[in-house]
Amino acid sequence: MSKLRPVILLTGFGPFPGVQENASAALVPELASQARKLFPGHHVEAAVLPTEWRAGPAAAAALIGELMPVAALHFGVSGKARGFVVESRGHNHARPICDAAGRLPSSDRLSPEGPDILAASVPAARIVERLRRRALPASLSRDAGGYLCNAVLYGSLERARQASRPMRCGFVHLPATLGLASAPFRAGVRLDWPQAIEGGLEIVAAALGRPPRAC
Repeated sequence: MSKLRPVILLTGFGPFPGVQENASAALVPELASQARKLFPGHHVEAAVLPTEWRAGPAAAAALIGELMPVAALHFGVSGKARGFVVESRGHNHARPICDAAGRLPSSDRLSPEGPDILAASVPAARIVERLRRRALPASLSRDAGGYLCNAVLYGSLERARQASRPMRCGFVHLPATLGLASAPFRAGVRLDWPQAIEGGLEIVAAALGRPPRAC
């Protein structure tokens, strides 16, 4: 890695109970490959986080501490998502749901002394507007849920607040069935794989403060 270039960190998640193939784990490496071509002045790092209460947020925090990215964009899946769901904030809350290792969170709060809510430091509403202008299905969310997606978002936002230089951090949910040839519930999903890559690149551009890409 060139330490002279600013870093973009992209993360996805591995499988977890009920989702044996996590689309974000496949999307992030491909998105990173395309982003390296589109943003040659940046180093783009891709990682797949374990879907575990301790290991997932800890891995994200370690990557942020090591790389000090200018933008950290996390991707995950949701059975409710029908397109891009851009999260506008993280909540200091964890629901008692088993992770991929079969463990529950140690507390119902992610950070004992942290604020109840941390706003995403990417321009979430503007990202949704930009995606819609490209005719891509997108919506804004105020609740990232009480599982690992929210935990990683909240933890990264805490790290961003403590960083010595500005870092934009955000989370985007994707349809759980994205990219699957056979899935039990594809009805209503309006996002295909090429659109996911196209929209992902637009999200990166927005996080960097770049103008919308040419269609």
